[in-house]
Amino acid sequence: MRLWVGLTLLAAFVPMGLSFALNAAKAPGEPATVRASYRRPAVVPFPGSNPHSEAKSALGAMLFFDPLLSRSKTLSCATCHNPSLSWADGLPRAIGEDPNGLPIRAPTLIDVAFFEPLGWDGKFRSLESVAFGPILSPANMNMTEPELIERLSAIPGYVDAFTKAFGDGGITRPRIEASLATFERSIVAAEAPFDRWIKGDDTAISASAQHGFAIFNGKAGCAACHSGPSFSDGSFQDIGTAKGNDVGRGRFFPKSAKLHYAFKTPTLRDVARRAPYMHDGSVATLEDVIELYNKGGIERPSRSPDIKPLSLTATEKKDLIAFLQTLTAAPTPFAVPTLPR
Repeated sequence: MRLWVGLTLLAAFVPMGLSFALNAAKAPGEPATVRASYRRPAVVPFPGSNPHSEAKSALGAMLFFDPLLSRSKTLSCATCHNPSLSWADGLPRAIGEDPNGLPIRAPTLIDVAFFEPLGWDGKFRSLESVAFGPILSPANMNMTEPELIERLSAIPGYVDAFTKAFGDGGITRPRIEASLATFERSIVAAEAPFDRWIKGDDTAISASAQHGFAIFNGKAGCAACHSGPSFSDGSFQDIGTAKGNDVGRGRFFPKSAKLHYAFKTPTLRDVARRAPYMHDGSVATLEDVIELYNKGGIERPSRSPDIKPLSLTATEKKDLIAFLQTLTAAPTPFAVPTLPR
C-alpha cells in the first residue's frame, strides 16, 4: 500500500508547482489526451511502511552525502549520484573502491520514487532495498553492516538525528534504509521548457521541438516505453544493442526469451545532461542514440517488438533531438547538508 504525500512537503527539492493544465499547448496532430498524459503528478508516493517525515528525510540527506558509508571514507552515495550532474555521475561506468570500476553506469535518481523494481536489471524490489547493495559491494563502497553501524553510533550528531527521525537513537540497517529511501524519493524532476509548454506557454519550445514531440509519439514510437510524466513506463526491454554475459532482467528469468538482454527503461528527464547513454555507457551522444533506434538494433527473439528500422529523415532526427533537449531543466542549486562529526 502506498501513501501519497503532497509535494509541498518537499518544497526544498521541488522549486515549482507540478500541476499541468489540461488545455495545454499542442504539437501538430497531437490530441489533448496525449499531451495530458505527460502532466507532472501533484504528489510523490511514499509506502505505508515508510511514510514521509521531515526528520527522516533530513537524516537520509546526511547519510546520502556522508563518505563514512564507504570503508575508505572517500565515497558517498552522492559520488555516483551527484546533484550537480542530474543525480548521476556523467561516466560510462560507475567507479567504486575497486580500481577496475563497475560493469554498469550509475542511473540518475531523478523521479526514482515512481519506479519499482529498481536497478538496470530490476534486482531491487523497493527503494528501501537498494542502499545496502552498493554499501556492501566490495567493488563499490566495500563496507560492512556492523562497521557502518559502529561508525554512525559513535557520532552524537547521528544519534540525535536518528532520535528525531525514529523516537530513539538506535541505529539499525532498516532505519538507515528507510532514511535514505525517504530522502531519495524527494529527488524529482524540476520544471523544464517542455513543462512550461504543456502548461500553455507557446514560446517555451521551438517549432522544431514541437514537431519532434509529434515524431516522439508517432513515427519514432519512443512513447511506447518512454511515456508518462517521467518519460518512462518502468519496463524492461531489449532494444537490440546489448551483448556479452550481462543479460539484464533475463538473469532472474532465464526461461523468458523476451527478458534476455532486457534492461530498465530510463527516465528521459534531464537527458541532454546525462551522457553517455545506455546501461553500460556505450552510446556517447543523443545523436548516436537516435541513430541506434533508427537502425532498429540486433534482430533476435528477445528484441522488443517496438524496435524496428524507423527510416527517419535528417530533419526528423534533428527535430527529435530538439524535443529531447526540452526535457532538461535549468540546473537547480542544491545545499549539501552539514554532516555530523
